[in-house]
Amino acid sequence: MVFNIKDSAQRSIKTEYPREVKKMEHVWIPMSDGAKLAATIWLPVDAGDKPVPAILEYIPYRKNDFTAIRDSARHPYFAGHGYASIRVDIRGSGDSDGILVDEYLKQEQDDALEVFNWIVQQPWASGSIGMIGKSWGGFNGLQVAARQHPALKTIITIDSTDDRYADDVHYRGGTVMASDMLWWSSTMFVYNARPQDPEIVGESWKENWLDRLENTPPLVEEWMRHQRRDDYWKHGSICEDYSDIKIPVFAVSGWQDGYTNAVFRLLEHLPKESKGLIGPWAHDYPEVATPEPAIGFLQECVRWWDHWLKGIDTGIMEEPKLTSWIQDSELPKVTYDERPGKWVGDASWPSENVQEKALWLANNKLTETRVNEGTTSIPSVQEHGFYTGVFCPFGQPGDLPGDQRLENGKAVVFTSETFEESTVLLGQPVLYAEVSSDQENALIAVRLCDKAPTGESTLISWGMLNLTHRNSHEHPETLVPGEKYKVAVELDVLGQQIEEGHQLEVAIAPTTWPQAWPSAKPVTLTLHAGQDTKLVLPVRTPQQEDEDCGKFGPPETAPVMEIEVLREEKRTREIRHDLINGVWKLEDFSDEGERKLLHNGVEHGSINYNTFKIKENEPLSAHVQCEWELKVGRGDWQTKLVSVSEMTSDESLFYLINTLTAYEGEQEIFHKTWKTEIPRDFI
Repeated sequence: MVFNIKDSAQRSIKTEYPREVKKMEHVWIPMSDGAKLAATIWLPVDAGDKPVPAILEYIPYRKNDFTAIRDSARHPYFAGHGYASIRVDIRGSGDSDGILVDEYLKQEQDDALEVFNWIVQQPWASGSIGMIGKSWGGFNGLQVAARQHPALKTIITIDSTDDRYADDVHYRGGTVMASDMLWWSSTMFVYNARPQDPEIVGESWKENWLDRLENTPPLVEEWMRHQRRDDYWKHGSICEDYSDIKIPVFAVSGWQDGYTNAVFRLLEHLPKESKGLIGPWAHDYPEVATPEPAIGFLQECVRWWDHWLKGIDTGIMEEPKLTSWIQDSELPKVTYDERPGKWVGDASWPSENVQEKALWLANNKLTETRVNEGTTSIPSVQEHGFYTGVFCPFGQPGDLPGDQRLENGKAVVFTSETFEESTVLLGQPVLYAEVSSDQENALIAVRLCDKAPTGESTLISWGMLNLTHRNSHEHPETLVPGEKYKVAVELDVLGQQIEEGHQLEVAIAPTTWPQAWPSAKPVTLTLHAGQDTKLVLPVRTPQQEDEDCGKFGPPETAPVMEIEVLREEKRTREIRHDLINGVWKLEDFSDEGERKLLHNGVEHGSINYNTFKIKENEPLSAHVQCEWELKVGRGDWQTKLVSVSEMTSDESLFYLINTLTAYEGEQEIFHKTWKTEIPRDFI
C-alpha cells in the first residue's frame, strides 16, 4: 500500500483559492469515555466569522506520516473552497488513544457520531457535514451514513463495498481469498502495532506502544472463524438494509479496482439523488490514479459538496446518474499507463440502455443457438490462476493479468464466433450453469476474456463460487457427487468494448490459485449443456447523449508537501516453476520506499514480501506467507516492526502462524508468536 502522490504532467498544482487556509495540527477530539482522537484540520482563516460546512476523512492509516503526503494534496484544496476539511485517525491508530482490534467495529461508528457532535459545536462550523474516503474510509462512510446522524448530509465513497462478506478481501463467492485474506491481515497486523509519536503524546507513547504490541491481534484468526455469512459479516454490510441510508451518495471506483461491483448496487438501492463514476483506474483517487485518463476529481467533489452542503446549484444533478469509461479492446499487459476509451452516461441504473444477451455453452463454443445436450469434463489443475493478476491493484507495476493463453491450457475454454460489429458491455456478466461434481466440496472459477484476431487473450472479468454455497452463503450445503445443480456465478462488472473481429472466451476450472483456497481434494466438474448453461452479457446501446458526457476538468491538487526520498520504491513479481518437483510459486516483493517529511522530520518506510506456493495435483500443499518490515522514526527516536504470517491447511483444519517483533533503535523490545488451528467450514 503506497500513499504517495504520483508525479504527472497532466496534473496542475493550485495555489490560489477563494478562501485563505490555515492548518490546525494535533487537535484532540474528546470521546465520552475519556479517550481522545487525533485530528488535523484545514480551515478557512475567516471561518470564525463565516462558518463553513465540514468534510471528514476518518481512517486508520496515520495522518502524521503514512497518509500525510496524500492528505496535503486534498484537504487544503477543500478548505480553500470554503470547507473545514478534517482528517481523523480512528481509535487505536496513529496518535489516537486505544488499540484497533478489528475492522469496522461498532465502536468506530460510535466514535464517528461523537466526532460529528464535536464538529457542530465548533464556532467555525455551519452544522452541515460530509464524509469522503477511499477503501476503509469509503467503507465506514457508508456504515456511518446508515447511522443517520442529522448533521451528515452526504458522503463520497471511493473504492468501497456494501457487502463485507461477498465482495471484499476475505471471501468471494463463498471461497477463501487466498490471495488477500492473509496478506490484508498481515498488513493491518503490523500497521496497527505502530507507536504513537512521542513529540505529540509525550512519554505515554511507550506504554501505549507496548499495549498495542501485546494486544493487537492477527485479524486473520477472527476472519477465518467466520467462513460463512453470519452476523459477524452482516455488521457493517449496508446491503443488509439499504433503506438505512437516507442521504445521497456519490460512489466512485475504477475498472482495475477490486471494489467496482458495489457502485452498481448502490445506485440501484440508495436514494435516487445518488450518483456513480467509474473510470479506468486502479485503487486510488481519480485525480492521480493510473491508468490514464485521470480527471479533475477534486473539482467534482467540490461541485458535489457545494450542492449538498451549501445549497449551490452547480449543475451536477443535471448530469447522468452513472458516468462510465468504456475501455477499448487492448492487448494484455501487466501494466497499463493508459486505457483508451470513451465516457458514456446513463440516466438511471439499471439502465434502459443495457439489455441482456445470452450465449450458450457447449462443445467448447459460445453460441447464440442453444445446444440441448452434451457434457464437458473439467478437471483440476492446481496451478491454474497464477497469471490472472492481483485482486485489488494499487497501480504498481505488474499488478494486472498477463496474456490468458498462459492460463487457458489449464482450464476448459468456450469461444464465441467472431464479432461482426463492435459491441459495448456495461454491467455484470453472469454464468448460469448446470454442473455436477465428483466431490462433496468444490468450487467453480470463471474467466471472461477478449480474444484478439492475432490470438492474444485479455482478461476482462472473472468470478468464482463455492458450490456448497450455491443456494446461500449463510447456510452451505454439501454436494452429492454426480448430482446436477443449477448455479449462477456472478462475474465482476465491466465497461468494455469488444471490437469487430474479436471473440469472447469463457474459461472454466474448479481451481484458481492463489485467488481461491483450493478444495481439500482434486475435483472434476461436469458441465451439462442445455437451457440452464449460458453466459448472460450486459450489452449497451450507444446513445446520442454520450457525446456530451465526461467533460471533466484537468486533474489538479493543492501543493504536495516537501519530502526527502531516503529509499526509492521497487516492485518485482515473479512466477517460478520447479520442473523437477512440480512446485509453482508466485513471489511478490514490494519495497514501498522510505521518505522523510520535512515539515515534522518523521521518517517512514515499509517492505512487503509475499509468497504463494502450490504443488501440482496436491491441493493440500497450498501455502501462503506474508512478511513485513516497517519503520517509523525521527532523529534518535527510531522504531521498527517485523512480521511473518503463514497459512496452510489439511483436509479438516486451517493452520495460522503470526509472529511480530518490535525494535526501539537496535534493541528488540517485543517478540510474540500466535498459533491457531481453525476447522474448515464447507471450504
